[in-house]
Amino acid sequence: MTDPLDVQELSTITLRREGGIEISLVALGARITGLMAADRTGALADVVLGHDRPEDYLTVGGYLGATCGRYANRIAHGRFSLDGRESDLDRNEGAHQLHGGRDGFDRKIWGVASLSPTHVTFATHSPDGEMGFPGAVDASCTYQLVGDNSVLIEMIATTSASTVVNLANHAYFNLAGQGNGSVLGHSLKIHAGHYTPVGSDKIPTGEVRAVSGSAFDLTTSRPISRAMPGPEGFDHNFCLSAPVQSIAGEYLRRAAELTDPASGRALKLWTTEVGLQVYTGAHFDGSQPGKAGARYGRFAGIALETQKFPDAPNHPQFPSARLDPGQLYRHLVLLDLTPDKT
Repeated sequence: MTDPLDVQELSTITLRREGGIEISLVALGARITGLMAADRTGALADVVLGHDRPEDYLTVGGYLGATCGRYANRIAHGRFSLDGRESDLDRNEGAHQLHGGRDGFDRKIWGVASLSPTHVTFATHSPDGEMGFPGAVDASCTYQLVGDNSVLIEMIATTSASTVVNLANHAYFNLAGQGNGSVLGHSLKIHAGHYTPVGSDKIPTGEVRAVSGSAFDLTTSRPISRAMPGPEGFDHNFCLSAPVQSIAGEYLRRAAELTDPASGRALKLWTTEVGLQVYTGAHFDGSQPGKAGARYGRFAGIALETQKFPDAPNHPQFPSARLDPGQLYRHLVLLDLTPDKT
């Protein structure tokens, strides 16, 4: 487990564009702790949930802003088989594993591998057998400013033995500004024609179901308050279907658009990945300490986690999360926070 005494010594790294975006990061979990974005008038606000004290990211939990792994999201019963060898994983959500286990990548203090005014690269090592996963994995996460209003996140991993890897950024967004109520008034569009249904334990059933005619049809922008499939909101994986395009020098597909009509702040999300976990933060209950004295209530933020499908190692019909020696895992996420000025 990460030593809380080390966390107190962490310093914040801030990347900024004059008159544009500003992102704050810490090495604990290669984590976003702040993201300043402009509204339609140019006024800046911090649009990600977080804590004022780095040690609160360990003691309060919730994965706010973290790079999650080795396997983000859930693996059923903490088990999977690869080449006839079964891996028995740490179980930290009842019978299942969530976000890599109790000591996942979100709890590691990553090293700073490189730093400039416009980028930072964090790096970490996961030994063979950590949290039950086979193979020693070396991973990095780079945050780079692109233009005045965008951040490109690049997650890379290599392995010494065949394994599964699925890294994801777990920022919670509130485009009205962190601590300013819920996101139920935001509008959301997801570029996905299908989703993966789950059981009561949030484990995928294995089905890939069309969104058409269901509450999961977000192919046109809808207010979150009117789109949610039930009182607990969304905690579901969508199967991204937009074509790949050239943007910011990379080949990415559209994942989602989130807007706050009141302020005009907007987030366009692009990725190389096949899935998008949408979680509307039903677990926040007002007890979690936020930034600047805020307390986060129900639906205080929305997580938009680009990723492999949850429990993919146990569903051969899902896109594979396998990584072999000599291969490179590379996952890109582009956050475009250009405001809507209409």
